[in-house]
Amino acid sequence: MTHSALLTGAVPALLIGLILQPIVLRLMTAAAVMDIPSERSSHSIPVPRGGGVAVVAAAAAGLMADEATRVIIVPLALFAAIGLAEDMRGVSIPARLVLQSLAGSIAGALLVPAGHSAMSAAVTVVMATAWLVGYANAFNFMDGINGISAAQAMLAGVVYAVLGVVYNVAPLTIAGVVAAAAAVTFLPWNAGRARIFLGDVGSYGLGGMLGALAVFGVLNDVPVEAMLAPLALYLADTGWTLIRRKAQGEAWYRPHRTHAYQRLTGLGWSHQLVTLFTVVICAAISAMVVAASRSAPPTRVTVGFAALGVLAAYLAWPSWVAAHKGREQPKVSSDGASGRRKQPVR
Repeated sequence: MTHSALLTGAVPALLIGLILQPIVLRLMTAAAVMDIPSERSSHSIPVPRGGGVAVVAAAAAGLMADEATRVIIVPLALFAAIGLAEDMRGVSIPARLVLQSLAGSIAGALLVPAGHSAMSAAVTVVMATAWLVGYANAFNFMDGINGISAAQAMLAGVVYAVLGVVYNVAPLTIAGVVAAAAAVTFLPWNAGRARIFLGDVGSYGLGGMLGALAVFGVLNDVPVEAMLAPLALYLADTGWTLIRRKAQGEAWYRPHRTHAYQRLTGLGWSHQLVTLFTVVICAAISAMVVAASRSAPPTRVTVGFAALGVLAAYLAWPSWVAAHKGREQPKVSSDGASGRRKQPVR
């Protein structure tokens, strides 16, 4: 891998993202693709959604730089298309799941390297499909405050770029740099005062891309725990929230604001503080796991349990904050049924 390969991926991603975002903002505003505040919304004025169009276009342009990374454009584009349809017209949950499963199976089939037996390839495709659908939805569920998903995608891209160097998987490094570059172009438009939201096109697209990169890394002999590390916080928060709501007899698809990061904002933390908090937690977990990934199994297992401990502390943090404040956390509904996570405007 040469520095020129990295530049030919990162530069187009940065330029296209920065150039397209104000254009997308104008187009979405003109087309009235807006999140209108309601009793379930957490923002106070109408805000355009669909900013992920520019992010997805930026990432796709960057991925064209290397032949081996072009396969990642497929899950990026397919999941983004499903999200765009949801942003523009709305798609029922069953139809969304069918379309996502189809997108995941196509991506999974393309990701399987040549030389696998028919049975091995089939099992890999099934597992990849389930993973891609699950992670894309987890990423969508977690896209609920200003800057959080772009920041998480940027961090994941950096971690994957490092893993590509450590394990000599050049396409992973290039794709990681591209993911980070595309994500960072959205932060000026959303991290402070949200002028536009990613929308489902952005959250599904980025979720599909990062999920596919995880599969790509594992199939190229990068340890599973290392590939999952930068995605672990989103997985843990989504998984634990679904388990807790199921135990309480709640329908998983109903509107809610009970993710750990949402509970922190309900307790008075700013969006920027919560986003920074999640990035620090995710960075710490990634650093621990990646550093130990070449160690002997006992060390890897020990570090793995330590990482789980950090995640458990993150999930418990809202309860500790509430106890410290001496009051119960407010329960406010948000738009969970539609799959769009509303981002408040500051």
